[in-house]
Amino acid sequence: MDNSLEVDLHGMTVMEARSFLQKVFKNLSINITEVVVIHGNNRGDKLANMVRKDFKHKRIDRKILSLNGGITILRLKMDC
Repeated sequence: MDNSLEVDLHGMTVMEARSFLQKVFKNLSINITEVVVIHGNNRGDKLANMVRKDFKHKRIDRKILSLNGGITILRLKMDC
C-alpha cells in the first residue's frame, strides 16, 4: 500500500502554491505518511524555498531534500 501523495506545483506562483499546499494538508488523510512535492528548479528557486523554508504545518515531521533538486519530500507525523 502506497502511503505517499504526490503534488506538482509547476506553473504556480508562490502564493498559489502556498494556498494549494494548505488545501492539500487541510484535506490530507491520516493514512498518508509523506507528501512528495514537485516544485522544479530550472526556473528559479522561489517555489523550492517556499516549500523547504517557509511552508509549515503541524503534521510535517521533517523535510527531506531529494537528490533531484526539483523535489522535496515532506515526511509526516502520524499522531496529529
